[in-house]
Amino acid sequence: MRILFLGTVLLSMMVACKAKKEEVIEDKVFSTTDSLLIARSKTQENPRLQFALVHSYSHAVSNELIPFEEALLDFTAEDYQQLAPLVIGKSISEIQQAVAEKKLSYEALTLVYLYRIQLYETDAKKSLQAIISLNKEVLAQARAKDQAYASMKQRPLLYGIPVLLKDNIEADWSATTAGAEVLAGNTTENDAFITRQLRKAGALILGKANLSEWAYFFCENCPLGYSAVGGQTLNPFGRGQFESGGSSSGSAVAMAVNYAALAVGSETSGSIISPAAQNSIVGLKPTIGVLSRTGIVPISHDLDTPGPMGICVEDVALGLEAMQGLDTADESMEEQGAQKYSNFEKSEDFLQGKKIGVLKGLLSDSLYVKATDFFKRQGAELVVLAPENPDFDGFLTWLTADMKRDLPKYLTTRAAAGVSVKNVEEILAFNRDDLTIRAPYGQQLLEGIVEDNTSDDELNAIKKKLRAVGTQYFEALLSGKVDVVISVNNWHSGVAAVANLPCLTVPSGLKSTGEPQGLTFIGKGFTERSLLAFGYAYERGTQRRSIPENY
Repeated sequence: MRILFLGTVLLSMMVACKAKKEEVIEDKVFSTTDSLLIARSKTQENPRLQFALVHSYSHAVSNELIPFEEALLDFTAEDYQQLAPLVIGKSISEIQQAVAEKKLSYEALTLVYLYRIQLYETDAKKSLQAIISLNKEVLAQARAKDQAYASMKQRPLLYGIPVLLKDNIEADWSATTAGAEVLAGNTTENDAFITRQLRKAGALILGKANLSEWAYFFCENCPLGYSAVGGQTLNPFGRGQFESGGSSSGSAVAMAVNYAALAVGSETSGSIISPAAQNSIVGLKPTIGVLSRTGIVPISHDLDTPGPMGICVEDVALGLEAMQGLDTADESMEEQGAQKYSNFEKSEDFLQGKKIGVLKGLLSDSLYVKATDFFKRQGAELVVLAPENPDFDGFLTWLTADMKRDLPKYLTTRAAAGVSVKNVEEILAFNRDDLTIRAPYGQQLLEGIVEDNTSDDELNAIKKKLRAVGTQYFEALLSGKVDVVISVNNWHSGVAAVANLPCLTVPSGLKSTGEPQGLTFIGKGFTERSLLAFGYAYERGTQRRSIPENY
């Protein structure tokens, strides 16, 4: 049987004119389902799970699928059922093996992902709002990979592999919106540096993932994963029940439900680690200076970094290796030489004798305790650490003052000519013209940027103080008393960020409620290979990743 293409039917996210709060979204099925979800959300104790809306007023994924209508009509349900076992839940190396054995083509691989995006994102009861845009040329690019495959003696690292980018990362075919309506026309001929590196590595840029608007430096205590362009990203383990994590929400959700083989997020403080943990996938926030930030909408030049997100540690290692490269335009980068991140140590006895820093304050968490028991059984030495709670006063000022300086630089040097705003004041004014659509939860953090009058000297003092706080907190790690520190989710991402330490989160299981949790490894700066080895050993020995039901 043929798959029904729903692109011309499901106009649930669209309104014919500028929407007002009282106007009804056109598609009744989506409208009714959204209303029920919003009504249920009002009973949540967590204010970040209380939604004002679900689908975007201005954007429809069904429209993004229109270029693939004919191909998806020809790709039958039987085709999908035959190919899905070669793709869904498979690592990149397993996918490449299926291609080598001629069981799978890159075009068919891409169609499997597009099929799933259509299947779920156009279903009112299952849509997750993980996708903002799709590359209309991706099938032609996949066919070109197939045609060139046999003649290539050596194929690059991610040859033919479909990748999703968080929509604050530039790609030359797409607007780069950071989730904000004001950047809906921000389509340039630019690729971010890491996007170019992915292309050089043979990757197919499948599309752009939703995110918390302005990387969650926009509204105060609002839902994670919300953006005006993409709507409300939902957690597939519990739509509206559990937070999606943020700000790389769409990237994590897309990986959890197999919309691509790899995704890229960005992090300032927890924005990769949080959604990866919340969606039972692997996410890596590297040391600042490992990956370029050029072409990524910024918060802070001191703290921002992109990072790979995938279903397993090996895939994340491949993504990190593919994106690396010296970008002389990024002041954080120094010549380090190409690293073989995917060649991390995988020996069975890797954990034997390793010293693992265990945070005493987390020993009341049952999944954390299970992880420590695993390391003990593997011959690791557990070192219980009880650092004092860090004094993080000034961190918000750091982010506020940096964004006040860094965002206008992006808007004036990288944004498309049609983007009229050049500073935060103009963004605020744009949003105030239609708060219902553009800022339904307010824009308190952007307002704080305008009000900020921190001098350069004051900002430097804050940064110096907080770096010292981070260094002191992780003194046992930095002095060599332990090889790695383990945490939960993004609970220590802020402290690691100010100390410029890499973090890797790996699924550690589900809580009693069914909500995913991650075990997060924190290492010394520029020790990503070692961090990956720790994560791989834990992943291999525990297999704690879960698959969301009904996806």
